[in-house]
Amino acid sequence: MKIRVATYNIHKGVSSLRSTPRVIALKKAIAEFDANVVFLQEVQGRHDRHQARFGKEDRGHRHWPETAQYDYFASDLHHTAYGMNAVYDHGHHGNALLSTYPIENSHNHDVSDHAYEQRGILHCVLGTPECPVHCYVVHLGLFEGGRGRQTQSLIDAVNSSAPNGEPVIIAGDFNDWRNTLSDKLRAGLGVCEVFDELSPRSPMGDMVRGWAGRKPRLAPARTFPAMLPWFRLDRIYVRGFKVNSAQVMHGPLWAKLSDHAPIVAELELA
Repeated sequence: MKIRVATYNIHKGVSSLRSTPRVIALKKAIAEFDANVVFLQEVQGRHDRHQARFGKEDRGHRHWPETAQYDYFASDLHHTAYGMNAVYDHGHHGNALLSTYPIENSHNHDVSDHAYEQRGILHCVLGTPECPVHCYVVHLGLFEGGRGRQTQSLIDAVNSSAPNGEPVIIAGDFNDWRNTLSDKLRAGLGVCEVFDELSPRSPMGDMVRGWAGRKPRLAPARTFPAMLPWFRLDRIYVRGFKVNSAQVMHGPLWAKLSDHAPIVAELELA
């Protein structure tokens, strides 16, 4: 069974400068993923100020949806789940999952490390034709110490909710620009990052590393900032899947929509 997945931090549906709405363009872009499962971060569940400012019809079009963004982005084929993390007077935002497979249940784990950054891990169980697949939508904090603690919470959550090696997909914005968390996730969960298996390797390089007692250098893709990606912030980790392909969506379109570039991967159940 093949599953096409994508992860995307959508920056709450507005541009980084002047908070220009990008919601309509994002809906079209997300449809271009042609993905069975879409992991979304910074999704606006409600924003009264943007709704009042951009929600009125202008030349027959609305620039802000009347519904929550996760419902607006979903096609007729998608089931949706939302994990509300940050709550404020005029609205809230969090993580969301869109899935062409039924979402049998979902639970949002609060992993906030302090009062000024509300973070969560949205866990959804998908009812695929082959077996249940556990999906975790992740958006970790800005501070390295907090990310370490949140990663341990993620490991604990996966081990308790997807035991016995059940298929797992973990995707989102890890804010882990120094790539200090991947080894911990590999050791704690038996996962691999989708670009691990696709990294260019040479027999000579592997032989030299073997003599030196070094492991192959594994690095996620560069996804931030979207205009000129340099930092490796966004990841897709999997267990129980073969990675057939993975790519970062580059180009002028993606540079305008969010400050992060999305990742799309083709997986096959092992």
